[in-house]
Amino acid sequence: MKIDIELLKEFEKTLDTVHPERGKIPINILGYGEISLVFSIKGQNVAYKRIPIFDNESQVKRHVWAYKTYNELLEKIGLKLPDYDVAWFKDDMGKIQFYCIQEMIDVNSVGDKIIHHLSKEQVKLLVLLVLREMKKVWDFNKKSQTYEVALDGQISNFIVIDYNMNNPKIEKNTKLGYLDTSTPLFRINGNEAMEPELLLKSAPSFLRWLLKALFLQDTVDRYYDFRRVIIDLIANFYKEQLPEFIPTLIDLANTFLREEAADHELTPIEGQEIFDYYKSDANMWEIFQRVRKLDRFIHTKILRKNYPFYLPAEIQR
Repeated sequence: MKIDIELLKEFEKTLDTVHPERGKIPINILGYGEISLVFSIKGQNVAYKRIPIFDNESQVKRHVWAYKTYNELLEKIGLKLPDYDVAWFKDDMGKIQFYCIQEMIDVNSVGDKIIHHLSKEQVKLLVLLVLREMKKVWDFNKKSQTYEVALDGQISNFIVIDYNMNNPKIEKNTKLGYLDTSTPLFRINGNEAMEPELLLKSAPSFLRWLLKALFLQDTVDRYYDFRRVIIDLIANFYKEQLPEFIPTLIDLANTFLREEAADHELTPIEGQEIFDYYKSDANMWEIFQRVRKLDRFIHTKILRKNYPFYLPAEIQR
């Protein structure tokens, strides 16, 4: 992909992480993760995901290798990905700025947008197609003697290829694409390819040791667990304000586990564990966001320093 590094450097010079749309370089905000900003620069046909978590070139080079290898593995497994690349540089302060870059896709084709325009039966079919895409990963893991690949299976990470928002429908042969490849979670002979501690870089420094001790390993492990990824997929419908879909999706998932994924020998999913998972996850992220807001206040108002991370507005859960 052709990337204008100088334009990104100019973007960084005037970036206000509180109001990123007010910088000198005009952008459209496409979305955000819990720690990252996804945007496009007007006039370009690519999406940028800004990830300011690196301290040195060694970390960056390892992450670039892991990111590209992860994408290659997902393509080998059979997932369809947008074109991708990375860009990184040192800004005027000598700090490393890192971007994952993807071919622009139609935001209306993303799963979390689509489910609000479909019937319950159409949503069921979409989720079934997502489950089949996810199963490709764990089928690969079961056979591979070297690699173990993880996946974040939330509905917002899947797109419907050739989706027509004027005629929204899902069919049995509808093709899906997968978006979330910026966190390259995979293991080689049991060893993590990326540095998991990087996931804590947006947390206040005084809390990182505690988060690492209490939450990091379990947070990483859950993306390698097929059953927990399915639970996360269904629980996400609480966040999407569609709880009425959940009983139907539990039945769908259990039928899928029994009829199409029986060789993975996963136990049936129950409604209470979906709710418990959702509440635990929502409470954890609410606390995390609160301490990050405190950290931003300390950086910007007391220490008069730049706060490198974009914090999303209140997320409805």
